[in-house]
Amino acid sequence: MSDSGISPVIPGSQADHSRPILWLITLVAVGLSLFQLYSAGIQPLGLFYQRSIHLMLIMMLAFLMFPVFGPKRKRGWLGGAIDLLFFAGALVTGGYLVLYLDEIISRAGFWSQTDILVGGIATLTVLEASRRAVGLGMTIIGIVAILYAFAGPRGDLPWLGQWLPGILEHRGYNIDRVVGQLYLGQEGIFGLPLGVAATYIFIFVLFGAFLESTGAGKFFIDLAYAATGRQRGGPAKAAVLASAGMGSISGSAIANVVTTGAFTIPLMKRLGYKPHQAGGIEAAASTGGQIMPPLMGAGAFLIAEYTRLPYLEVVKVSILPAAMYFATVYLFVHIIALKQGMQGMARSELPQMRDVMGAGWHFLLPLGVLVWLLVMNMSPMRVGFYAVITMLVVAVLRFAVWFLFVAPRRGQPVTGPGLYNAVKKGLVILFAGLELGARNAVAVSMACAVAGIIVGVVGLTGLGLKFSSMMIAFSGGNLLLALVMVLLASLVLGMGLPVTASYIVLIVLVGPALTAEFGVPLLIAHLVVFWYSQDSNVTPPIALAAFAGAAIAGSKPMETGFQAWKFAKGLYLIPLFMVYNPAFIVGGPIPLIVWNVIIAFLALGAFAAALEGYLFTRMSWPVRVVLLPAIVAVFYPDLMVEIAGAAVMALALAANWLASRREAAAG
Repeated sequence: MSDSGISPVIPGSQADHSRPILWLITLVAVGLSLFQLYSAGIQPLGLFYQRSIHLMLIMMLAFLMFPVFGPKRKRGWLGGAIDLLFFAGALVTGGYLVLYLDEIISRAGFWSQTDILVGGIATLTVLEASRRAVGLGMTIIGIVAILYAFAGPRGDLPWLGQWLPGILEHRGYNIDRVVGQLYLGQEGIFGLPLGVAATYIFIFVLFGAFLESTGAGKFFIDLAYAATGRQRGGPAKAAVLASAGMGSISGSAIANVVTTGAFTIPLMKRLGYKPHQAGGIEAAASTGGQIMPPLMGAGAFLIAEYTRLPYLEVVKVSILPAAMYFATVYLFVHIIALKQGMQGMARSELPQMRDVMGAGWHFLLPLGVLVWLLVMNMSPMRVGFYAVITMLVVAVLRFAVWFLFVAPRRGQPVTGPGLYNAVKKGLVILFAGLELGARNAVAVSMACAVAGIIVGVVGLTGLGLKFSSMMIAFSGGNLLLALVMVLLASLVLGMGLPVTASYIVLIVLVGPALTAEFGVPLLIAHLVVFWYSQDSNVTPPIALAAFAGAAIAGSKPMETGFQAWKFAKGLYLIPLFMVYNPAFIVGGPIPLIVWNVIIAFLALGAFAAALEGYLFTRMSWPVRVVLLPAIVAVFYPDLMVEIAGAAVMALALAANWLASRREAAAG
């Protein structure tokens, strides 16, 4: 339980574990977090040592946390035996690389049968751990990728190649070649996705876990309420701001929904928002937390690695698009509050800004250290290490000041038993943070490991180039159609894959075509794919974050999903704007960038107004219809067309404002 009164989202906690298993989970989780801290800030390890030990401990944790037959059923002797077998598989396959790495490297591709056997066990173990921690969809896609590698005249499954369309045919590979690629090479399981998960992502997830376990969640929520609570639709606006703040803590849109939504959704309903609106607003805002720097739900680290750009550069160019997204959701919330005549909350119901900052200002210090070190161009992994250490030091100093100076003035003298209990409580919070960080990292690390299998097969078979050819053929060379195809592909992949894995798979498949054939700058191609990979959180029929919001709001899941889809429209429009106005991201003349920013905000505001039929007052149908081509014109890469579209939007919105003034005067 965090100090904020919110139960942290601990994966696997719903399973009925026996006490020895719970102790073992804590032991492995704390050991994993301490190993990560050691390798991040004290003694960096080699590539394969770091990744193999990380994956070994992650899989051991997965088999302990997620029983083979699911969380609703007891393990029993059969389940326990299966779990023990896979637990041993994780231990053997990770330990084998650590113990025999020099010998494996010296064989230089001439693998022994023991190498292949252990590699096969590792592949099966990774797929099973993924099934438990991430879901069946991810595992199925991994299996399909492996079967595709075997399909072909020279492969172990030549008959399967006969069922492939001509453009997807390849020579086929045997089990030695496939296992060598997946387990013993740098493009398989231990490739770039797991490398990022085992270094940057884990240390920042651990940082978020310490913030959460020490009460930062409540601080960000109270801060948002103090800032916006008295405005029209205050709780909904607080949900938007709190989700932006929680985005720097949580790596999951669903975790954002269940933490901030537990407070914001009931208050939105009490204020007058319909249940499906409240759930949709929270889902859209929480999804935005995944595109919000500095963490961006682990995406910033992956984008930096794939594009070979400094992490800080990725963060800097992502700030403005994220601000635009949250501004759009905020405007939707404001318009609904105006339409329904809502008022803000009473001052007596809200926390005061002075009290909130007085109680939690220290949570801003680790974030300040994090940003400062990033600006100093320090390695993100080392930055995460120092951010965690700063968080712990600040927490200890804050408590010491309270215990030694504040408490005695309030009649609580310093005593030996009191000091003992305080230290004991502090150690409990420390170990809870270490355990929570490791637990929260299991799903993303397993997703990255299976994504490594897919990436390895794509590299082995040349599937990426084949997919690019298909994309060009189907789109007819039209960039807009190609982007629509990427969007549809991301939605389909998102039904079975988490966001991180969906982004990795998509960028490997469509990235080369977007950059080489359609001329989209590399960084923009990655940002577009990453943004579109978020859509499975808010787009029916599989809107996972919206369904979590519906559960809290007590609304119908599909209705809530469609509301979230509407509020999250910036998720689709802003990437389009990046593509057709690249100076917005990659830089250019200052006047051009300023112009792009102005028309982008204008277009998003006009779009929200046209969709809701309201801005300052009700908007007639003819005006709403006229606004649509004006919005489209802003995306057309021609200055005169952009100016014409911006002028029409400005006139329409100004006329709506004048109409509202006349109505107010008449009233």
